[in-house]
Amino acid sequence: MMLWGFIKYLLLRLKIPLFLHVLFMFNALLHPAYAWEVSGYVGIEDLAFINKPIVPQQHMNYVSGVIEAELYHEWDNGNQIFAFVPFMRVSQYDSNRTHFDIRELTWLIVSDAWELRLGIRKEFWGVTESNHLVDIINQRDTVENSDGEDKLGQPMLNFAWIQDWGTLDAFILPGFRKRTFAGEEGRLRFPVPVDNSEARFDKSGFARQVAYALRWSHSIGDWDLGVSHFYGTSRDPIFKVEQAANGAVKVIPHYQNINQTGLDVQATIDSWLWKLEAIVRVSNIDTTFASTAGFEYTFYNIADSGLDIGLLTEYLFDSRGRHAPTLFQDDFFAGMRFALNDVQDTQILMGVMIDRTTQAQFYNVEASRRFFDSFKLEVEARFFNGAPRYDLAYFLRQDSHFRIELSYHF
Repeated sequence: MMLWGFIKYLLLRLKIPLFLHVLFMFNALLHPAYAWEVSGYVGIEDLAFINKPIVPQQHMNYVSGVIEAELYHEWDNGNQIFAFVPFMRVSQYDSNRTHFDIRELTWLIVSDAWELRLGIRKEFWGVTESNHLVDIINQRDTVENSDGEDKLGQPMLNFAWIQDWGTLDAFILPGFRKRTFAGEEGRLRFPVPVDNSEARFDKSGFARQVAYALRWSHSIGDWDLGVSHFYGTSRDPIFKVEQAANGAVKVIPHYQNINQTGLDVQATIDSWLWKLEAIVRVSNIDTTFASTAGFEYTFYNIADSGLDIGLLTEYLFDSRGRHAPTLFQDDFFAGMRFALNDVQDTQILMGVMIDRTTQAQFYNVEASRRFFDSFKLEVEARFFNGAPRYDLAYFLRQDSHFRIELSYHF
C-alpha cells in the first residue's frame, strides 16, 4: 500500500485530479476492508418450435445454457458505485446465439445536483408495453430473445443534471454495435441469413462510431414526461436484398445516420395508466413519424385475494407503412397482465397483436414464478398466424415456438 500512497502523492503534486480520482477508486476497490456484493443467475433454456422449418439447415429444438453475474460495490458513503455485469450464452446449433457480452461495467459518482456515469451500461427509455420507440441508446440483442427487450451493453459517458424543473441527461456514446442476428442454423430469421459482415453505413470513421443524446425528464403531478433527441448511427437497420454474380442472394443491413426526436408521456390517474411514445426520425433518405399510444387499467386485490389484473390496449403506427423495417406499422395490441403478489412473484402477461389491414395475428404469452427461494421458471409462447405473402411477418409463418428457462439465482 506504500506504493499506492507514493503514486497518489506524485499525482497530487502534478495536479492531475481526474487521474487521482480514478486511482482513489481502484485503491478503494482493492482494499480488503470494502465488501463486494455478488449476485446473478445460471440457467438452462429450451427453445422448441411447433412446425418444421422452412430452411432444411434449421432445427426443431435448441438447448442453451446461460450465466449472468453482477459484481457490485459502493463506497464514499454510497456516493460512488462500481458495477460489473458479464453475460454469456452457449447455444446448440446456432453459433451466432453463442455469445458473450458485458452488459455493464460502470463507475457511478453521485452528488446532490448531478450524477456521472462512466463505462458500459444499459439505459432504458419508454412507457408503452408493446413497443419502445424512444428507447434508442442500446443496440438490441435479438438472438437472446425475439421480443427485443434484451440489449447489448453500450459504452457511454452520461452526465445527469438534477434540478427542481427536471433531470437533464447528456450522453456521449462511443463505439457503435451492430444488431445480432440468427445464423444459418438459427430460427426466427429471413430465409436467407443476414450478412452482418457486409453491413453498410451512411457514415464512416468517427462519425459512425460516436453518437450523442440528450433527454429531459420530469414528473408533474400525475404526469411523467420525457423529451429526447439522438444524433448518430441508428440502432435499427434497414435491409437490402442483393444478388451476387454467382446468383447467391444476400440480405445486408444498412445503418443510417439519423436525427431522432422522441416524446414519452405517462399519466397515472387512479387505476388508469395512459401512455404515449412518439418519434420523428430524419435521415438522408426521408423523414418518418411513428407512435405507440394506449392505456392500462388495473383491478387491484380482486376479492381480497391479492390478485391484480391489468387490461392493456395500444395502437402502433409507422408512417412508412409496409416499407417500414418493422412488423408493427398499423397494428392494434390488446393484452392482460396477472400479478398474484405472492411470495413466489407469480406473473403472467398475455396479448395479441393484430394488423389492421392484413388481419395477421401475433400471440404472446409470458409467465414466470419463483420457487425453492433461489429457482425461477420462465415460460414464453409465441404464435404467428395469417400473414400474407407480401407481409414482412410472412417469413415467421413456421416459427411459432415455446421458450422455457429454468434458472438458479445466487
